Amino acid sequence: MQDELCPDFTLPATSGKTFTLAGAPRPLVIYFYPKDNTPGCTNESIAFRDLYPAFQAKGAEIVGISRDSLKSHENFKTKFSLPFELLSDGEETVCRLFDVIKTKNMYGKKVLGIERSTFVIGADGRVAHAWRGVKVPGHAEEVLAVVESL
Repeated sequence: MQDELCPDFTLPATSGKTFTLAGAPRPLVIYFYPKDNTPGCTNESIAFRDLYPAFQAKGAEIVGISRDSLKSHENFKTKFSLPFELLSDGEETVCRLFDVIKTKNMYGKKVLGIERSTFVIGADGRVAHAWRGVKVPGHAEEVLAVVESL
């Protein structure tokens, strides 16, 4: 997907907004995460929150996407003072566009879930960088370094 034109999409967002990729600022960081209020997802969201001023200084915006409902997203966003919007993809439409739905092993059962992944969309609308199977520690800093290099 790297260097490919990012497909346009529209999803409901927190704060009563509707997010459309075509209308989003660039660079844009899109991070896909499995579930609100779980340890890894919370730590990842907090890391992006803490570095948000540095992303904004580069003109970048951040959005988080999971299959959770808008109500769950609103609670998660408020609880951790997230300054960016969270998008609800309950139908997995955008998750499938970015190929982040993967078979996972949960307590010995195979389930479909979101593979933690992040994409940076450049000014030209192309995927400037993609990370799949993200490990949370140090990830937000790595994404910021790529944004700063654009």
